[in-house]
Amino acid sequence: MAEANALSPNGPQHVIEAGDYRAVISGVGAGLRGLSHRGRPLVVKYQADQPPPGGAGQLLIPWPNRVRDGRYDWDGEHRQLDISEPATGNASHGFTRWLPWRLVAEDHGAGAASVRFGLRLYPQHGYPHILELTARYALSGDGLTVEIAARNAGATAAPYGFGAHPYLTLGRGPGSIGEAVLELPADSWLPVDERKIPTGKESVAGTPYDFRQPRRIADAVLDTAFTGLGRNADGRARVRLTEADGSRGVELWVGPEVGWLQVYTGDTLDAAHRRGGVAVEPMSCPPNAFATGEDVVRLEPGERIVHHWGIRAL
Repeated sequence: MAEANALSPNGPQHVIEAGDYRAVISGVGAGLRGLSHRGRPLVVKYQADQPPPGGAGQLLIPWPNRVRDGRYDWDGEHRQLDISEPATGNASHGFTRWLPWRLVAEDHGAGAASVRFGLRLYPQHGYPHILELTARYALSGDGLTVEIAARNAGATAAPYGFGAHPYLTLGRGPGSIGEAVLELPADSWLPVDERKIPTGKESVAGTPYDFRQPRRIADAVLDTAFTGLGRNADGRARVRLTEADGSRGVELWVGPEVGWLQVYTGDTLDAAHRRGGVAVEPMSCPPNAFATGEDVVRLEPGERIVHHWGIRAL
């Protein structure tokens, strides 16, 4: 079912509910606008008539994060993407987060519910490819599971990367995130230059970026890519944000095909959202990957790739 709205910049708002969970997904960008458990917010929610603050909940396709100067080479061709982040002179976060996705299917049951969106991405400046994209959000007693799939519907091989931009929260409002405890099973981080482009890869050991053992965020300022993810037997890596006393929290997991996380403490957001949540962003490749080639998928004509991530209450 869709929430009533009048020409929201986020498009139609689609609600799914299952057990104690409720999620709201926007038609524009197929982004996660809200997720709650027994009425407690698990992600930072914003009003339907406002643009997503700091990219909250958006999907980042066909590349996450930034491409320096918007320039990259592919199969011997020099390409130029539009500069979508003028302050740094970079191309940022792909094309799809501002496009209207179509509702493909929905299912509303007592114990499980889901909604699936589709988008045909036609050639863009610097990206002469056609992708068939789907985004499926499913709720169950185990929380939210998201499946993002891409198929190359064009005639030439395409570079591809995936990202998502949810902000985990304990629901205490702006300025509160320093009291939260973060557990992040990553053994490497990427230092960046003034344009937020990586300059190398370093171990987190002995640095302020080491959250492998749970500890308070305190005054840490993060806008940082992490990799070397520790995983459980099921192949998933799990990030947890909890109260200091461990009484409650929220967990984001990524599937084995997702090897990177960007973590952002929201220090540059507007006052209403600043440090009220932590963006924990699943990424299939690092910042500037189109330029470096690191972990970029070569999607051949007709080939399909799927990425999974999810969120649950603790």
